[in-house]
Amino acid sequence: MKLDEIDTGFTAVRERPETLFDSWRSEAPTRDFQKRLEVEGRPGPAHQALESLAGNWRAEVKCWIEPDGPPEVSLGSARIFWTLSGRFLEEEFHGEMMGRPYTGRTLMGYDNIKQTFNRVSVSDIQTSMFTCEGRGEHGNKLITMEGRATCVATNRKDIPMRTVMRILSPAKHIFEMFDRSTGENARTMEITYTRK
Repeated sequence: MKLDEIDTGFTAVRERPETLFDSWRSEAPTRDFQKRLEVEGRPGPAHQALESLAGNWRAEVKCWIEPDGPPEVSLGSARIFWTLSGRFLEEEFHGEMMGRPYTGRTLMGYDNIKQTFNRVSVSDIQTSMFTCEGRGEHGNKLITMEGRATCVATNRKDIPMRTVMRILSPAKHIFEMFDRSTGENARTMEITYTRK
């Protein structure tokens, strides 16, 4: 501790060790840092593989309350567009869930550092967010991600979920969700998107 004299007397000032943040803040970023930031932050081939998802879509939604039961079927629409300079796809979805109007939003992208696809979804029927992460196969035409969800209808928390996105053509893709707590193939939802 050192003492600093101030007009009204003495004040004790505790010296603290320099942190990594302090040293980074005190130095201008190097060219290597700037170059890495530019290269790793730039959309790449995995982002281009998602290009066919952008557009306006009709959606047929199937929801299963019981894995062996019949699905509840409803129709909806989606607008999917690039945001943040082509780094993320944003989806605005309008439809019905259990007979009530439903609006959902999703951001999906590819993390160049982790080399994984990422997705976060929110809706107007619950306050939780669903996030998942995973990898693509077959030229990123099949993207499988895993995460944990909360179910407002059953009050269940941290439900292990698997999502599968199948890009069948520029005019059609399918999104599926599976509840892994009740079996690897316990499908809870399937949305078939057809381009308008």
